[in-house]
Amino acid sequence: MDGITIGIIAVLVGVAIGFAVAKFMEKGKASKTIQSAKKEAERVLRDANVEGENIKKDKIFQAKEKFLELKAEHEKVINTKDKKIGEAEKRTRDKESQISSELAKNKKLSDQLEEQIKEVSYKNEFFDKKQSELDKLHKNQVQQLEVISGLSAEEAKGQLLESLRETAKSDAMSYMQSTMEEAKLTAQQEAKKIIINTIQRIGTEEAVENCVSVFNLESDDVKGRIIGREGRNIRALEAATGVEIVVDDTPEAIILSCFDSVRREVARLSLHKLVTDGRIHPARIEEIVKKTEKQIEQEIVEIGKRTVIDLGIHGLHPELIRAVGRMKYRSSYGQNLLQHSREVAKLCGVMAAELGLNTKMAKRAGLLHDIGKVPNTEAEMETPHAILGMQWAEKFGEKPDVCNAIGAHHDEIEMKNLIAPIVQVCDAISGARPGARRQVLDSYIQRLKDLEEIAFGFGGVQKAYAIQAGRELRVIVESEKVTDDKAAELSFEISQKIQTDMTYPGQVKVTVIRETRAVNVAK
Repeated sequence: MDGITIGIIAVLVGVAIGFAVAKFMEKGKASKTIQSAKKEAERVLRDANVEGENIKKDKIFQAKEKFLELKAEHEKVINTKDKKIGEAEKRTRDKESQISSELAKNKKLSDQLEEQIKEVSYKNEFFDKKQSELDKLHKNQVQQLEVISGLSAEEAKGQLLESLRETAKSDAMSYMQSTMEEAKLTAQQEAKKIIINTIQRIGTEEAVENCVSVFNLESDDVKGRIIGREGRNIRALEAATGVEIVVDDTPEAIILSCFDSVRREVARLSLHKLVTDGRIHPARIEEIVKKTEKQIEQEIVEIGKRTVIDLGIHGLHPELIRAVGRMKYRSSYGQNLLQHSREVAKLCGVMAAELGLNTKMAKRAGLLHDIGKVPNTEAEMETPHAILGMQWAEKFGEKPDVCNAIGAHHDEIEMKNLIAPIVQVCDAISGARPGARRQVLDSYIQRLKDLEEIAFGFGGVQKAYAIQAGRELRVIVESEKVTDDKAAELSFEISQKIQTDMTYPGQVKVTVIRETRAVNVAK
């Protein structure tokens, strides 16, 4: 073996020996480590046992505390439940005692009720017995009364019913009157408001015409020339105009008398022209009268045209325009017919506007409502003016509503539209104004006497006065004979009697006055 190999082997043997020595030394250290580890493990085990005992003791203590806590809470809950059970038992006992007392009370009431029922039944029997006795007694008394009075029960019953009927009639009349007054206050409130507003918005002059005209002269010397030789001039003038000419002692005046205003106006204008010209003889009179008649006819047409233009009425037939113009020379109860018709037309327009109706048609009907008062022939004069006016309106192409309003404004025919009552109301408003129309004095005085006579026809009337131009009848009754209820009944009966037996414009208010006086003298 060479030296290298020997060296290598030596090295290897040394390494092996070193490894063995190191291994042996490690074994010694390991045994020591094991022993120390055992000792350490024993020590740790002892410490763990001690610590485990301590933890066990703590847990046992905590468990005891928790148990005591839970026990206290449980006892508290049990005490609360016991308390509630005790209260419930107490309430139950109270209710039982209350029910027992109520049962006792009900039993007592039931006993009382039974006693009352027995008492009521006893009283019913007693009352039935008394009623039968009373019936017998009443029957005996009725028989005795029949013997004493000489009347049977049926006759007495009839007299009693008659008395009750009179009383009921009086009460019914009083109730009827109060009901009618209340209805008038409520139902006519709006109508009165519209009418008052309409009247306030229309202001017109009052015009009263007579059947005579006065022709003024500059001197009385002209009267002889008007009369003429042996009266031929005045006779020619009367024959040409149809007007009566009165020449009397009235200074500087001649009176023209005629019911026809047109003829009277022709005579007045003719006289004026003759006196101004100075030539007065029969031929000249006839010539002047014919010219004046033509002039009046032209003036009538112009007046009609101006009237319809002023009122805003269009498309009126020429003949109707002429009839409107002739109204200027026609009066109705002293009221100028044209002025009346213009006023009615304006009232109708205002009232139609208040009610939301056709104002133009209302004005048209209001203007034409009295055209039948200017007839041309005798046959037409015999026809009522409302019907004649309706016939003319139909003839000259007016609308049916206008024709109906003209014909119905005095209730000759049935009203078929709302314009008709408006025309009727406005016609009454225009004609009923104080001073608008004039009645003959004799007929006016006779109407007042008739009013008072009607009042004196009833029993108990002491005095009766017709006042306010016959629009109110004031009746004074005797307080000993007429009661308050009878006074109300008397007022109603008098008003019904006036309404039935008399004809009058507007309405008549009947006031019954019952007065009681006690008079003594201090001496």
